[in-house]
Amino acid sequence: MWHYRGQQRPDFAEAPEPGQESVWDYPRPPALRPDARLVEVLHGDHLLARSSGSVRILETASPPTFYLPPGDVNWDLLEHVSGSSFCEWKGAARYYALAASITAAGEPLAGQPVGWCYPEPTAAFASIAGWPSFYPGRVSCRVDGETVRPQPGGFYGGWLTNEIVGPVKGTRGTGHW
Repeated sequence: MWHYRGQQRPDFAEAPEPGQESVWDYPRPPALRPDARLVEVLHGDHLLARSSGSVRILETASPPTFYLPPGDVNWDLLEHVSGSSFCEWKGAARYYALAASITAAGEPLAGQPVGWCYPEPTAAFASIAGWPSFYPGRVSCRVDGETVRPQPGGFYGGWLTNEIVGPVKGTRGTGHW
């Protein structure tokens, strides 16, 4: 059973320096936090999204995930793909891939999800209905010019920046978290 809920940092957690955040101080259930920093999402020269009005979702043991207002996304460069997943907190997710018009033949990302959203999230997350987030390991994501590193493990979509300390879920040996 999961017993970390952000009230007390475990002994194995890294201590944050000034200007940093520990993922072990984030709450469970997750919290939504507005973020006014410039967020950009790109694939090569194609700007998929640009926003200074994102929302970060903060959850114990995971790096934040940035969700962007739908009006700040270039939907012509994305297409819905089949498949879904279910988050115990946010509900059913819908996935997006790069539009065929911007992927080269044989490109590994062709048809693969690069982002997702919750079209009809639970009541606690209703404010991000239809707001997409992106996998920083599949497209280039930046926060105020800093290139985001993907959350380890391939499944999760957390955004690792220099302000985040862990260890984070997805790292080798964290399967029991």
